[in-house]
Amino acid sequence: MTGPRTDAEVPSYWQGLGLPGLADVHVHFLPEPVLAKVWAYFDHAEEHYGRAWPVHYRLPEEERLATIRALGVRAVTSLCYPHKPGMASWLNDWCTDFAARVPDAVHSMTLYPEDGVGTYVAAALAAGARLAKVHVQVGVFAPDDPRLDPAWGLLQDAQVPVVLHAGSAPLPGPFTGPGPVEAVLRRFPRLVLVIAHLGMSEYDAFATLAERYPTVHLDTTMAGTDFTEATTPMPPGHASRLADLRDQVVLGSDFPNIPYPYAHQLEALDRLGLGDDWLRAVLWDNGARLLGLPGRAG
Repeated sequence: MTGPRTDAEVPSYWQGLGLPGLADVHVHFLPEPVLAKVWAYFDHAEEHYGRAWPVHYRLPEEERLATIRALGVRAVTSLCYPHKPGMASWLNDWCTDFAARVPDAVHSMTLYPEDGVGTYVAAALAAGARLAKVHVQVGVFAPDDPRLDPAWGLLQDAQVPVVLHAGSAPLPGPFTGPGPVEAVLRRFPRLVLVIAHLGMSEYDAFATLAERYPTVHLDTTMAGTDFTEATTPMPPGHASRLADLRDQVVLGSDFPNIPYPYAHQLEALDRLGLGDDWLRAVLWDNGARLLGLPGRAG
């Protein structure tokens, strides 16, 4: 079996692996005004990244939901994130509403280093949030900022996974890279982190963190795709490290804001050549465990 080339082939691909669907931990649904700004940013990607980034799934919300469900994604994350103070709390309110009106939603939340962060994180957890998103590059803050300690402590105690974009791709920031993340883990060693994009461009350094801390995971978002390999390729031998970290690697896609069909992410993972058992763990088992979805029968 080879990886799917088109979205129409995706369901038969995961069915052929004996999976009940896909457990994708890195899907974005955002408030419409925020999403419009994100898409406008990608419209000018050549100014930021030096190349075009056409958003492949530029659709109304209901069509995006129908698309992701048809692909076989069994739980829909929202993964909002703030870029300035005072924004996280109302994003969390929106995520609560999204979870209430979308039956297969994963109730998500976010945070920012500011006064009151512990209070609104506690409120989001009490409301049922079971996944968090933090974006170091966009937020331009250090994850080891002491103001975040109350939030990290609450998330560690609740064992709620945090999808953390801390790598320096596609653009480095003043606080990106593994150093500040490791500083957080020294203080909160049981914190469940999901390092977005395998931590690119610091692939190996973030893999080392996952080897050192068993609650650290790596998500596959955009990794190994033709788009990413053209500018930020995996280092030689990295696939073997991912094989050894099988139980800590989880499927991520960045749907809908990807510049290629969803199928290509699965094709890219398949062509790593790590075997069907690895694919089953990454495409379903590990993400299902983090998201609280049922395990595979048998």
